[in-house]
Amino acid sequence: MKKEVGLWMDHRKAVIVVITGKAQETKVIISKVEKQLRRSGGSPLKGPHEVQQVPADDSRERAFTGHLNIYYDAVIACIRDAEAILILGPGEAKAELKKRLKGEKLDGRIVGIETVDKMTDRQIVARVRQRFLN
Repeated sequence: MKKEVGLWMDHRKAVIVVITGKAQETKVIISKVEKQLRRSGGSPLKGPHEVQQVPADDSRERAFTGHLNIYYDAVIACIRDAEAILILGPGEAKAELKKRLKGEKLDGRIVGIETVDKMTDRQIVARVRQRFLN
């Protein structure tokens, strides 16, 4: 039976709708990525910073990238066996996922990438059903 997947994603959350025949399943994956990486330590107004209190920007970037890699791996694990993939979302995460899918040799299964703003889970399900069941 044909398995079609549509997902809405940004860097914080992915809503995955799996359609198999007339049945559907919805999965949500939450990333552990902080949108605004914070520096640890006190405020500069409260006293001097010590070098150890302020992580280097490159270490913060590596942590951010590491969390994103784990998140994308979880998303790909859910959609790997799909025959058709529709990707929806507001920002950069769509293109980043497409690049990861290309690295996994799954980019040929992508049937569309659409830029859409925030959507409720019900709106996502309706959009995916409209795309694949019509």
